[in-house]
Amino acid sequence: MKEKVESICNEIKEKISNISNIQDLNNIKTQYMGKKGIITELQNGIKDASDKKEYGMNVNTIRTCFNDNYENKLKELNEKELNKKLESEKVDISLPATKINTGAPNILESLIEEVEELFMSMGYDVVDGPEIEEDKFNFEMLNIPKGHPARDAQDTFYIEDESILLRSQTSPVQARTMLKGNGNTPIRMICPGKTYRRDDDDATHSHQFMQIEGLLVDKNISLSDLKGTFDTIAKKLFGENCETRFRPSYYQFTEPSVETDISCFNCHGKGCNICKNTGWITVSGAGMVHPNVLRNCGYDPEVWSGFAFGFGAERLAMLKYGINDIRTFYQTDIRELKNFDRKETK
Repeated sequence: MKEKVESICNEIKEKISNISNIQDLNNIKTQYMGKKGIITELQNGIKDASDKKEYGMNVNTIRTCFNDNYENKLKELNEKELNKKLESEKVDISLPATKINTGAPNILESLIEEVEELFMSMGYDVVDGPEIEEDKFNFEMLNIPKGHPARDAQDTFYIEDESILLRSQTSPVQARTMLKGNGNTPIRMICPGKTYRRDDDDATHSHQFMQIEGLLVDKNISLSDLKGTFDTIAKKLFGENCETRFRPSYYQFTEPSVETDISCFNCHGKGCNICKNTGWITVSGAGMVHPNVLRNCGYDPEVWSGFAFGFGAERLAMLKYGINDIRTFYQTDIRELKNFDRKETK
């Protein structure tokens, strides 16, 4: 029996060593370990053996021999298969990478962040407020009482009667901030945010738009302080050669009120379609805070003064980047948006 065990083991070793693929190896396993396999039949013959113990030990020796050789060969073939696969899937890292189309930071948000950084460098706080606002903050405290014709011009979205509305400007945040100042605290703040007015959407109008409003309240503030602040903003956004001017205007919450213009960065005063051949472009409204507004918010206009200003963020971005359709800011077409990634002032 010992010679037979050695013969079977040698046969197993030889057959398995000559196998070159996993399919043949599985066939050998079926030949020896299957239901009608050689080792299975030997195991079934134990009941007829005269010395069952010795017979069983011999069968186990053959089974162990097969399993060891089978596992070693399987490991060898798997490694061979893996190396072959790795070689065929080898990546040449010296080849140019695949270009993936990506978008760009929203140009409107980028502009607002640029303005915020500028004002923070001058000591201003960036303040936020509710978009669903009370009438008293949106109008009454800003010197626009009920029945005032300016309310009609705002074309407001009312939510509940005429007391709750979608804010038509970010000026309510100025009123809220002054109330927190308790009439004895200097204020420097800007409020970028969404505003809403009933309007037909087209290339230059939108029912929702972004405003950047600012407020400074302190003692001995004059129109010249506003002019200096506006000069700084204009030169930062449109270049050091940008000139500014004020023109008289009228707003309910400022007195005196002004329209703020910059010299045309396209024609440099010669006249073009951007400036409508005037050499100047209007970019915002501003003025000294109306005494009634100061009084409504708890500040004594005999002691305190201040200035306020407001920009349309879309208006600034359209001028700065040569965009002629306001709807561009709210689209998600990558082909359109990527044109404004890190684009310089025209």
